[in-house]
Order: sequence, then structure tokens, then C-alpha cells
Amino acid sequence: MVPDADAPQAALATLAAALPLLALVLVALLGLAALLAQPWWTERRRARLRALPFPPAWRRILRRRVPAAARLPADLQRRLKGHIQVFLAEKPFIGCAGQHVGDEQRVTIAAQACLLLLGQPRPRYYPRLREVLVYPDAFVVDRLMAQAGGVVQERRQALAGESWTQGRVILSWAETLSGAADPVDGRNVVVHEFAHQIDQDKGVADGRPWRASRAQRRRWVQVMDEAFERLRQQPSALISDYGATEPAEFFAVVSELFFEQPQALAAEVPAVYRELALLYQVNPLAW
Repeated sequence: MVPDADAPQAALATLAAALPLLALVLVALLGLAALLAQPWWTERRRARLRALPFPPAWRRILRRRVPAAARLPADLQRRLKGHIQVFLAEKPFIGCAGQHVGDEQRVTIAAQACLLLLGQPRPRYYPRLREVLVYPDAFVVDRLMAQAGGVVQERRQALAGESWTQGRVILSWAETLSGAADPVDGRNVVVHEFAHQIDQDKGVADGRPWRASRAQRRRWVQVMDEAFERLRQQPSALISDYGATEPAEFFAVVSELFFEQPQALAAEVPAVYRELALLYQVNPLAW
């Protein structure tokens, strides 16, 4: 049998033609590997941040500005400090209307935001949140308000805080300080707005944060909707009227009470307290 002299050239031509496809496959595999490894790398970096010594200057800010931290059990105090370090490493803060933003503002806000993450050793740290804007005091926004007869008018509102689905939380520094200073008055603008962030994690704020199972979702809707409708029909001395405006606000308002007045909330609406304890994976009654 006589060897084909053109065979090596044909094989090389076939290989050359296949190289671009092989390169594309290799790039795709590398991209997939990087995508799969990203959560692992992210958690590893966060674990290193949580393990760092908590700066003494930040500890002094906590003692001075966030007395709620001192009420926590020792293990949760340590966890809170670790979460603060990750939060501050990942979330940018922007001062608005002349508001200075330094460690005082950043640590005070982060500590209150991380109260909602205490039950999670490895939380997702508000994955949709891109930045925190801080104003000196109440800030003014324009809102379209529906009037009688279907007329829509633009009105100006002064707000203490706001949470956007586009990944932004806006806070009044004066209201932030006021809410932090009294950890048992049931009012905390940071907890309120970051509860909205948890609600918005699935894309919309509707008072129904993501729950893992269908049974959990059904129970949440039943308990929260019943309590919301009851509040609309019969005002409460504990739950503010603002909580009766819509389910998303009801969830944020009872979240404030859950962390600041758990005994009163558990006494008035025990089923709501249980749902919040399951969601946040903590029991403030034991603090």
C-alpha cells in the first residue's frame, strides 16, 4: 500500500480549522469555572474580613452611637462586628447636601443594617445594594399622588429614609442617630429601610420576602395578610398607622418592633413575631 503524500497536509488543515472552535470551547469552560468559583472566592474573602480584629476606633463608635449592640449576647456581638467589617468593605457610602461621611457615619449605619443579618453566619449582605446615600437631615423628593376622580398630582415629600429597587438606600443622618440612640422605642429608620432591601431582594417590595419553601411562603402570606388587614380595620397602639398603608410598609414597621420592642410585638401579634423570628433566624426575646 502506497502512503498518501497529501494526508499530513490534510490533517494539519483539519486541525487548523478546528482550533478556533477549540479555543471558544476552552474560553467557555474557563468562564464557567470562574463563575462557579466566584461564590467560593467571595465567601473566602468575607471570612477573612470577619476574622480581622475589630478596630478599636470602631468599637468606641459602637459604644457611643449604637447601644443596641451592647444588649446582644457575646456571640452575636462578635458576629455583628464581623458583618460590619464585610459590609463596610463592600458597600460605598456617599454624602449628599454637604453631609460628611466618615467612620462615624459608616459604622453607625452598618451596625444597624447588620442587625438584620445576625442570624446568618454567612449572609449575602444585601446583594442588590450598590450604595448608601446619607443626607444631613430629611430630604425632599417629588411624588405623583393619586387624588379623587383619578387626578394625579405631583407633591413634594420630606423623607427620613428610602430604599430603591435599583440598589440604593437613602438615609437622614439626624434620623439615623435618633433611631440608634434609643434601642427600645420601636423606631429605627435604618432597620426599616434595610428590611425593604430584604423585601426587594427578589425584585419588588411587596411585604413578602423570599422564603425557601412553598409551605413557608403560604404561612407567611396568611399570617402577614391577616395582621395587615386587622391593622387597617383597627388601629394599634403599638404598630404605627404607617404600617397600614401597604404590605411592604407593614413588614418594615413590624421589623423595627421585632428588634426594638420584641416583648410587645410578641404579645400583640405572636404569629407575626414567629414569622419574623424564622425569617431573621434570631429571637430578640432572649436578649
